[in-house]
Amino acid sequence: MPYVPGTARGVLQRGLSDRAAVRIVLLEGAPAGPIAQAPAGFVVVDGAPFSHAMIPLLDSGVPTVIITRHQARALQEGRELALDGASGLITSDVKRIAPVATPTVSAAGCTTADGQGICLRVSARDTRAVRRAVENGAESIGLVRSEFFLPARGRRPDASFYRRVFRDVCEAADGRPVTIRLFDVAADKRPSWLPRSSAAGGVLGLQGVRLFREGPLRDIYRAQLEAIDVLAGEFSLRVLLPYVADTAEVIEWCSDVRTRLSRPLPVGVMAETPAATLAIASWLDTADFVAIGCNDLMQCLFGADRDCPELAHYLDPHAPSLYRFLGQVAAAAGPQLDTVQLCGVLPQLPGVLPILLGLGFRVFSVEANQLPWLVQAAAGVRVCDARAVAKRLCGARDAETAANCFTV
Repeated sequence: MPYVPGTARGVLQRGLSDRAAVRIVLLEGAPAGPIAQAPAGFVVVDGAPFSHAMIPLLDSGVPTVIITRHQARALQEGRELALDGASGLITSDVKRIAPVATPTVSAAGCTTADGQGICLRVSARDTRAVRRAVENGAESIGLVRSEFFLPARGRRPDASFYRRVFRDVCEAADGRPVTIRLFDVAADKRPSWLPRSSAAGGVLGLQGVRLFREGPLRDIYRAQLEAIDVLAGEFSLRVLLPYVADTAEVIEWCSDVRTRLSRPLPVGVMAETPAATLAIASWLDTADFVAIGCNDLMQCLFGADRDCPELAHYLDPHAPSLYRFLGQVAAAAGPQLDTVQLCGVLPQLPGVLPILLGLGFRVFSVEANQLPWLVQAAAGVRVCDARAVAKRLCGARDAETAANCFTV
């Protein structure tokens, strides 16, 4: 499966090391921690492409292909290989893959080949990603993953901590609007200070705003809003509520946020379930904006945990049923679709952006290092052609027959 575009050439080695910079590194699943020294390329065995653990590979910008354990048996450590992260090709015939450099284009003023404007924002988990967003011309910071900003030594964050880290983010954004998503807990991004006995659960359990009513997450929610309120006088800020499920929650939580802020700020909600995404138009009567979380949406739609490699084949980014559903979402949003922000891995996968443009989506929040590739992809799209391809894809019977719709 193609994952991160770009080409790489080098000797295959298992695992990261101090010599990885000139090697293609074979990983068993996602990397266990931060990537100290980026290799020439990654080959990931049994990776879960939509998992929290894999997303840092997207942001690394290192050309990456995901393979099965069966395919891995054909790869010999110490052999020179070339890979193409946009097509998924891995070969020992290294001359077969011509080197491709990262495009030197800016996301500022991104348009399609026929002049349709595309808004490319950045999802960031640290200030380094925000700086890269600025360097690559991002329109704004579309989603700050505030749950990754944690004090040292496992301490619980407070309003003072958030004032410091949110200020750093805003200053790094260099005048661009910043959307801060409030603390979002998941099974594999659970802070050490949150008791294991807590009711926090997976996508079908307690998460997002469902956890903001009591306990430690209530205090975090209030501390983050207190910090945002202080900084709102200096910076252009928006607040995003995670995992909102129905209209009653939209009304309750948007109202609660507004009462806790001393000045009016745009307040948005994340739609991450099928029912939620189909209700976007009515939600915009209360919320100022809506973001669709494609990762959680897909695991609800396909009934498969996105963090479980054994279930990764169910979350097929080429499945026609996925795009038929997204077409329904676009139709339900109607003329307000131009303001709906698509987040997550899906729009960043090679060949997918043209389909989403054909369905009508225009606003995306992605990893900073993916911006040049997405600008290049958009520039090669004529919207009328993309609509025709999207229609053909939605009418396909299965992913195999739809494969030729995903061109890179």
